Amino acid sequence: MAALIAVCSWISIPLGEVPISLQTFAVFLTLGLLGGRLGTTVIVVYILLGAMGLPVFSGFRGGIGILFSTTGGYILGFLLSAVVYQIFERICGKKPFIMVFSMIAGLCICYAFGTFWFMILHTKNTGALGIKAVLSLCVLPFIIPDILKILCAVFIIKRVKKVRNYILKVCADDVILNEVKNLSGSTSVDSIAILEILH
Repeated sequence: MAALIAVCSWISIPLGEVPISLQTFAVFLTLGLLGGRLGTTVIVVYILLGAMGLPVFSGFRGGIGILFSTTGGYILGFLLSAVVYQIFERICGKKPFIMVFSMIAGLCICYAFGTFWFMILHTKNTGALGIKAVLSLCVLPFIIPDILKILCAVFIIKRVKKVRNYILKVCADDVILNEVKNLSGSTSVDSIAILEILH
């Protein structure tokens, strides 16, 4: 899944200092499919791979310098998004509307941390920049695209989980059917009838 985040990061549209990419989509897809705990681990691995110099960030970039650039806070903010998602998952469960809410909450935390990081480094390296200017540059253009990415991620997550549950059910039915045949010596028709009763 870290590879998926990397590939989606490469699919980007330059827009000022912060490009629009599918990175956010991949991050929340990872969290939804793997769960908060494992998803957070994958995001940590992704960030570490980038920090070690592998070109996993947008624009085929990598290196610790990217994380300490003005836009690096938004990459590190994904980790905070994952923590927020994990907290909501533990407290409120995994229902679709909880998933959407926790993703949006995580996105807001990412925005806040990334914007704060941007303002500090921009002030240090270039000069002070007002909050309105920073928001119009780093946040406002991304709100609608990011919400759409979250909705697409949730849609795919629901579809994948539905297919996964169906496959697990079919496999479980096969196991039960074989056990019934072995234990009872029933005919195929009788075994299927028993299986239907169990369901």
